[in-house]
Amino acid sequence: MRVVIIGAGQVGESIAADLDESNEVIVVEEDPERCEELTYGLDVLTINGDGTSVDTLEEAGVADADMVIASTDDDETNIVACSTVKAISEAFTIARVKKTEYLKTWRRSNTAFGIDFMVCTNLLTAQSIVRVVGLPGALDVDPFAGGKVQMAEFEVAPDSDVAGQTVAEADRFDSLTFAALLREDAVIIPTGETVIEGEDRLVVIGSPGSVREFASTVASIDEQDEVNEVVVVGGSEVGYHVARLFEERDVSVRYIEQDADRARELAEDLPNAVVLQSDATDVDFLEREHIADADVLVSTLDSDEKNLLACLLSKRLGVGRTVSIVDSDPYIDLFETVGVDVAISPRAVVAEEITRFTREGTAENVALIESDKAEVIEIEVGEDSPLAGRTILDSVADLPERVVFGAITRNGAFVTPRGDTVIEAGDHVVAFAPADVAEGLTARL
Repeated sequence: MRVVIIGAGQVGESIAADLDESNEVIVVEEDPERCEELTYGLDVLTINGDGTSVDTLEEAGVADADMVIASTDDDETNIVACSTVKAISEAFTIARVKKTEYLKTWRRSNTAFGIDFMVCTNLLTAQSIVRVVGLPGALDVDPFAGGKVQMAEFEVAPDSDVAGQTVAEADRFDSLTFAALLREDAVIIPTGETVIEGEDRLVVIGSPGSVREFASTVASIDEQDEVNEVVVVGGSEVGYHVARLFEERDVSVRYIEQDADRARELAEDLPNAVVLQSDATDVDFLEREHIADADVLVSTLDSDEKNLLACLLSKRLGVGRTVSIVDSDPYIDLFETVGVDVAISPRAVVAEEITRFTREGTAENVALIESDKAEVIEIEVGEDSPLAGRTILDSVADLPERVVFGAITRNGAFVTPRGDTVIEAGDHVVAFAPADVAEGLTARL
């Protein structure tokens, strides 16, 4: 597939890195230094120029492109670029936007602006935050098979029940598979004898009920309480959607916004939330308002440093769990190391969504584990699939090593995969695979 990516920021670079091995990738970027960096860092062709210019797009070969992804930091540039591409080629166009108003307009016809697929950073980030907060101790959560299967990644708390146990001892759940352990930079496919250590990152696949039950086992004692009250900090669009989505789930929301005009707007738009106009890094204010009583604090300020400070102060005062958006990807590990429970990068979220969409031609659904370490793939088994009519034990012998069958759904019902389970045509299989074998696996199945 010939793919043109407009914009070589963090999102564009991440998408290019995911696609360059098996596709012809051309990146259009205005900054010549970024062009040079990508040329040396990835196996891609770079074109220095404006992605909204017809001349530049023609130089990039969009007339022969299968897909054009506009991923700059500017909504209007991405929209104009896609519209221009549509005027001169038949390429499938994908646009990244931040404002949900553009998404609303596009959804009215699904062809507005000449865009075939639109991803909204702010809405996707808010949805990701709410999914993670809804599952105690989770770092990442993704649904599969229409919601009948769930993948979740947890960091094993040192005081949790499973720390120090073998996988066989921890495997007490009927419809749950331990897919992998992420220990430092290694992806470990566990056996029954593998010992789970505190601070391991554990990927499980199972029914939503079993995953939730497991969450109460693997999370720390402080994280196991049900979420009844959330504090949202920062009047950004991400913050607004986080508050709105929690309200829809009947979770009590208190909102802290420093700007008086924005605080007034939020109070009007979120009539069930308590909106407080103040600085969320003011300790006296946090103590006076008993912020420590909240189960979770989500910080969505436009400054990474202020988000970190708000989370650490609230954690010190006694808030059970903190979640922060992080604008600079290199800060993610730092945030989680110094005490923020979950750090979420909006750029990483939208890059993953676009990569996921580009893979859906060969898979029903894809989730990326920690951006690039592994994938969880959902595949509908066809009549001619090498899986059809065979047991999992027989199938695994013909597949790359380290592939784990996490779940199967058959006629809408959950099936726990075991060695003697016979896979049937029409089944939906959810499998875990390290990154180096994932793409080959999808093509093979």
